[in-house]
Amino acid sequence: MSGEDTGYDAALIEVLEGRDAVRRRPGMWVGSTGERGLHQLVFEVVGRAVNQVLTAGRGGSVDVTLMSDGGLRVADDGPGSPFEADGDTGDPGLDALLTGFPAGPGLTDRRHATVGHFVAGLFVANALSSRLTAEVRHEGVRRVQEYTRGVALAPPAVLGPASGNGTTLTLWPDAEIFETTHCSFAVLAERFRQVAFLNRGLGISLTDERPADEVRAVRFRFPEGVRDFVATLAAETGATLQPHVIGFEREDPRMAGTMEVAFLWGNSREERIRGFVNSRATPQGGTHVDGFRDGLAAAVTAYARKQRLLTAVDPDPGADRLGVGLTAVVSVKLDRPELLGATRGRLGNADVRACVGDAVREHLDNWFEERPERAAEAVERIVPRFRQD
Repeated sequence: MSGEDTGYDAALIEVLEGRDAVRRRPGMWVGSTGERGLHQLVFEVVGRAVNQVLTAGRGGSVDVTLMSDGGLRVADDGPGSPFEADGDTGDPGLDALLTGFPAGPGLTDRRHATVGHFVAGLFVANALSSRLTAEVRHEGVRRVQEYTRGVALAPPAVLGPASGNGTTLTLWPDAEIFETTHCSFAVLAERFRQVAFLNRGLGISLTDERPADEVRAVRFRFPEGVRDFVATLAAETGATLQPHVIGFEREDPRMAGTMEVAFLWGNSREERIRGFVNSRATPQGGTHVDGFRDGLAAAVTAYARKQRLLTAVDPDPGADRLGVGLTAVVSVKLDRPELLGATRGRLGNADVRACVGDAVREHLDNWFEERPERAAEAVERIVPRFRQD
């Protein structure tokens, strides 16, 4: 069949690039033009601020404000990347990030957190905003640059001295693009709380100046990381059998990353195991969660047989039955995460399963040995459950 037969003409092909591509097909970059897409835009900006703080390698803060005029302000106390590219460090510069897609592979190593459903970049957030103001405080100087729908209005201007380092991005989501420009305080607060749990010492605040009667504000910082996460999840379901959270953190070069694991058993028959990769939820689980189950089953089974809670004729209970009443968080941070599925909701790195499994088995073995009374209480309550099933 020829092009003449179908009326096809190469001249009809429209090639969209850069800013035009983002504005004409916003759903491709933030998922939708509804509330979900609006939240993704917010997460893009907050994610960049979080990673500025995390990369600096010290406890820092990100402050997010929902402004009364519909704008969003995100301020961090990170190093304050300059607008121009830095040839020594390879930093493309803030202006390049705001006006074009990055040339490299993006944020893929363990030092970076994925705050949104995916990473599209600051350029997308800028292109989908009617207005954006970027302020950088770096090396004692405060500089500001303004943009309209992704286009810089003028070069960065020096506005005086700065008392510290950091970046503030203030933007107004474009009402011509989004069906709503009203963010959900609850949705943002829940995700920021989660990110703070998964990055120990990171402070995140959310302030809502939109209510006419009263400003709402929350602040999250968790010194115990995922231990605090598990304790909070358990408290939401009621009392626990084992009131002390079992947890540890470890680096393993075999998987090119680190793991932070915490768990406890409770009274309910519900299992609550949450997995995360570089601070992103993996609702379909994956090798990190499978490894956790492997290590848990191995340690509990070995202890139960040693204490004669299981006889020689009793089969191993299996990880699926040990999950009854269990609340756990398994967070891994990898240099090269492999996320599988249409929604990238499952971790596929094969090495992670053995690494997490070995670490959980070793830590829980030691915990049982060091706390025999607590160990007996926990395992003696668990074993009858799978004998009855």
